[in-house]
Amino acid sequence: MCTSLALKTGDFYFGRNLDLEYEFGERVVITPRNYPFFFRKSGVMLSHYAMIGMAAIEDGYPLYAKASNEKGLCMAGLNFPGNAFYSKEQAENKQTISPFELIPWLLGTCSTVQEAIQRLRTVHIAHIPFSDSLPLSPLHWHIADSKQSITLESLKEGIKIYDNPVGILTNNPGFDFQMLNLNQYLNLTSGYPKSRFGDASLAPFGQGFGSIGLPGDTSPVSRFVRSAFYKMNSVCDDSEESSVSQFFHILDSVSVIRGSVITPQGNEERTTYSCCVNASRGIYYYKTYENSRISAVTLHTEDLNGEKLLEFPLLKKQDFHMQN
Repeated sequence: MCTSLALKTGDFYFGRNLDLEYEFGERVVITPRNYPFFFRKSGVMLSHYAMIGMAAIEDGYPLYAKASNEKGLCMAGLNFPGNAFYSKEQAENKQTISPFELIPWLLGTCSTVQEAIQRLRTVHIAHIPFSDSLPLSPLHWHIADSKQSITLESLKEGIKIYDNPVGILTNNPGFDFQMLNLNQYLNLTSGYPKSRFGDASLAPFGQGFGSIGLPGDTSPVSRFVRSAFYKMNSVCDDSEESSVSQFFHILDSVSVIRGSVITPQGNEERTTYSCCVNASRGIYYYKTYENSRISAVTLHTEDLNGEKLLEFPLLKKQDFHMQN
């Protein structure tokens, strides 16, 4: 399970919760402009936009779960089991890209969502695993810049690109259902509700009655509704401190507490990390389940013309600021 979020204040912010029952060696990784990407079926990309995000590194290759490039285009892959479909057939007049290659292939060459849409019209997403020991994950993708969000789904009937006006993505069912389902919650309000019982002298006996009916469970459908409600009613100023704090508060509202979700295999799912990138400035913030203090890595302080990946292991040990 996962939740991704796009938020515009003074700058543009993009991030996610990653909800899993295990860790996969993730770390903050900067890919400089001259790191060569060798694609399995679509040649080599020797130079490209620099990018920063959360990735595992296998055989020197960054397997990004979420990334942002130096132009402010962002992309995250979220679990989509039972619906994601990657063809084993070849497609004529298309560039064949594996799901694990899709984020660098797109962020390496596109600076906006509109450019990404045009490039996606040329792609064939194929069933090509990274290795025998690393099978493909069933994913769909949230792609966003400061002006627009879209959702990309690779289904049996083909590739679907949806406009994403709420800037939210979770997991199953598909995005078209998630947006249709939001219509059931049009009555929710952040304000003080008025009685619909005619002349009966009824009034709320506490604050928050306008959001009664907002689902509180951790299912993908409920997390979509809850994060959309909190994001669309979000209030913060344009400062970096206020924006980043507000972003993490929204993610916290849909985080998974260890022990609250048990998988069919008996494992404990949890929000292993939450992240937020200021895509306008290239500052990548994160916190982990073990360490709730926000840490940051800055893209533009590094040499972006290099050829080698830059790795920043996650700070997982909780530290405390003692005031006395």
